[in-house]
Amino acid sequence: MRVRRTLPPAAVPLDFQDLWNGFKGFLAGESYDEKLKEEIRRYFNVKHVFLTSSGKASLYLMLMALKFLRPQKREVIIPAYTCFSVPSAIVRAGLTVVPCDIDASSLDFDRNILKNRTTNKTLCVVPNHLFGVPSRMDDIIEMCRGRDVFVLEDAAQAMGSGNGEKFLGTIGDAGFFSLGRGKAVTCGSGGIIMTNSDTISAAIQNEYDRIPYPRKTESLKELAKAALMSLFIRPYLYWIPAAIPFLKLGRTVFDPDFPVQRLSSMQAGLCATWRRRLEKAMSIRKRQAAQLCSQLKIAGPLNSSCVLPYLRFPVIVESRVQKRRICEAAAKKGLGITQMYPSPINEIPQIAHCFRGHSFPGARLVADRLITMPLHQFVNDRDRAEMVRLIAWALRARRRDSMVSGDLAMPIPHLVAKGRGQS
Repeated sequence: MRVRRTLPPAAVPLDFQDLWNGFKGFLAGESYDEKLKEEIRRYFNVKHVFLTSSGKASLYLMLMALKFLRPQKREVIIPAYTCFSVPSAIVRAGLTVVPCDIDASSLDFDRNILKNRTTNKTLCVVPNHLFGVPSRMDDIIEMCRGRDVFVLEDAAQAMGSGNGEKFLGTIGDAGFFSLGRGKAVTCGSGGIIMTNSDTISAAIQNEYDRIPYPRKTESLKELAKAALMSLFIRPYLYWIPAAIPFLKLGRTVFDPDFPVQRLSSMQAGLCATWRRRLEKAMSIRKRQAAQLCSQLKIAGPLNSSCVLPYLRFPVIVESRVQKRRICEAAAKKGLGITQMYPSPINEIPQIAHCFRGHSFPGARLVADRLITMPLHQFVNDRDRAEMVRLIAWALRARRRDSMVSGDLAMPIPHLVAKGRGQS
């Protein structure tokens, strides 16, 4: 671990004014929550908004609402490669996790497999817009409409991104954003539920009425955490929390016992300038992604024009060994290049017994070979050049090492750095 400048994999800074707004929200109470809901309704052009303590709390409440509406259906189809928080929420809701393999070239559902996975027991399908890359929602909605299956959008990493004339998260029957650390906008932790369905909204409201606001002492602790985060997310200090094991920064955890609460008025206050912060962050990430595409001389991740505000820049490299080399070297240099989720959903130890005999080769390949590169405002020209040099070095080392030739499948078009980067 570098003791000086270290890039976080993702960073959404809060300034003093944001923290002051959080304190004012703490004092003002629920009026800040209502103001935030109204702003979100107008900005995303949706009818109903609910604010929760986390993205997975949002998904849990949505699932409980759908379970009430379709009590005979118990299965929830999710991508076999996604955040572990998604199956955590499904298990907490007392529903059945049904992984569906993905197309590794798009990180989206394999459509042929998805059709076969959907049955009369399917409550909903949960497409995810991983890194802000849009899932093909029209295909999914068309397939689900004829089978009485709900579509819940996991837009946790895609707040502000669009698909045509609509924002991601507003296309399905309901959707949610995350306000956690490292997302497009943060207030430390939090979630947003959105739907245009009066029926679904009424069912969510029934669940929402049962959950509490955080206690005042909890809100003050969260404000203190937000202040510390805003300080230690800076590259010249990030090496400190990154070196503390119990903070578990960047780790993916399966935990169905997470708290389910409303968003506190303090956190709503932290979001007072969310529109300005969102649009600034999206502009920076789009520019950083375009520069990486040019310097690496590869097509943009899943989009050759490279115009989307990816939360992180995803690249699938040629082998598991190459991925390890890049991540280890990046950690020594403090470049913030990391893997994402360590395994497909079916290999999570707590639920792996449910999927014995099943394999998900697309998800397995992505788990083995995906790296992500930071795109936030703290990444400067020198950082980006160093990342490009590192990937070029790893690719040269890969070719020199005959022991790992043919280690995995052939490279995937549009996602793979093919060794043409600058040296």
